[in-house]
Amino acid sequence: MGSFGESCGVFGAFDFEGKAVFSHLYWGLIAQNHRGHHSYGFAEVREGEFTSYRSLGLLPPVRHPVIRRLFRNFRSHVGVGHVRYATSGRSTRYWLIRDMQPFLVGREEKIALAFNGNLVNVKELREELKGEARGLSPSSSDIELLSRKLLRGMRNSDLVSAVEGCMRGIEGAFSVVGLTQRGEFFAFRDPLGIKPLCYGCSPDNQTFAVSSESAGLDINEFRYESEVQPGELLIWSGEGMRRERIVRGERRAFCSFEFAYFARPDSVLDGGKPVYKVREEFGRNLAREDPDLPKRVDLIVSIPSTGDDAAYGMHEVTGIPWERAVRRHRYVVDRAFISSSEEREKIISRKINVTETLRGKRIAVVEDSIVRGDTSRRVIRKLRMAGAKEIHFYFTFPRILSPCFYGIDMATFGELIGSTHTEEEIAHLIGADSVHYQSLEGFVRATGMRREDLCLGCLTGQYPTPLAQRIADEMRRRFQAGEVERGRVYEVE
Repeated sequence: MGSFGESCGVFGAFDFEGKAVFSHLYWGLIAQNHRGHHSYGFAEVREGEFTSYRSLGLLPPVRHPVIRRLFRNFRSHVGVGHVRYATSGRSTRYWLIRDMQPFLVGREEKIALAFNGNLVNVKELREELKGEARGLSPSSSDIELLSRKLLRGMRNSDLVSAVEGCMRGIEGAFSVVGLTQRGEFFAFRDPLGIKPLCYGCSPDNQTFAVSSESAGLDINEFRYESEVQPGELLIWSGEGMRRERIVRGERRAFCSFEFAYFARPDSVLDGGKPVYKVREEFGRNLAREDPDLPKRVDLIVSIPSTGDDAAYGMHEVTGIPWERAVRRHRYVVDRAFISSSEEREKIISRKINVTETLRGKRIAVVEDSIVRGDTSRRVIRKLRMAGAKEIHFYFTFPRILSPCFYGIDMATFGELIGSTHTEEEIAHLIGADSVHYQSLEGFVRATGMRREDLCLGCLTGQYPTPLAQRIADEMRRRFQAGEVERGRVYEVE
């Protein structure tokens, strides 16, 4: 239950029989509503004309008047949708409205685009595209840069060549779904495959869908077919489906944080085992790596919901009772972009409730991660109020040392508590009796992936793309020299 955001979930669908796909779009995004709380949106194309709807906040329930109207009005056999958590651009209401997705761009030729990720070489792209249109503000989301680069490539050649130009000319993470004016539905993934993207098919083989997570396919009762491979482009049109591996990168770099925090526990990532199985193994690793755990604590407590599966794994290994004493208020939703700092503090504090069953107990608290420490500090305060005698925190994600440049809201070294403090210091700062991280080796082993196939930049300071590495090294140099950090170098210069 962290206090940070990830940049979005996407879903798109194409029906070969001409049936409306809006229902699939809606439910596919509902299954991924956890991936973006700032805004949501839909776009479709019929006979060369685009229709779109975008709004701030969480995607509403199906009975909401707006959604009921969209079910009536969106009738195309092809469309895309998006839920967003802003990790580029400003987070004021004005800019959040401006940067909502799907993003529509073009005049004579138009496209609608939505993506999950973050671009790194934004300064270079702004310089390259400054003649394309007005309004490429340094404060805008990088979706405009991606959209305009793709559209310019399409004007000069075709969709395949345009996507290749994006894959070779853009550094960063981008899992994309989009529509052309001709009614084509396409999806592609950056050559490193940093963010998840998969596709599936309806039981009658007539409707195809692309989703950030497999849970978006499951809710529609679609059959999971495959991951969209790194550097791959998929196109659906009236002529059928086309699948082409455009760029083959030298390595893969799947976001390791998906396993610990972002993905739903019932999703399957990168063709592996369900996420909840990975998280159970995280808990077993934490227990194995601390053989004194059974002597130190009386109860295991998890922070819902990303800590639950790991707590079960820890319980399996140690035999220590798992007490579900911490519960989340499921209808308390943080609207940080419309709240004052004081209101945000109250909202986050009210998200969880702790029962009195912990009085006099020594507890092991299982949590997915610690970034800034604010949320953990609030949780510990509530646990102390509930009478916990000792509080030992166990984090499934190893210690975060460096910022992320690919779509996680961790921008500077100074804000990362693990970058500037030891485990003992962190325990003191958040009010715990001790702090324990899962080892990096244990984490990688539990994912079932090879270390070289994961992006571990925030854990090791070693990034899979060259510009991100140079930016991180420069940021670290400035930070160590005592300069005040104002964000990522490319965001403020």
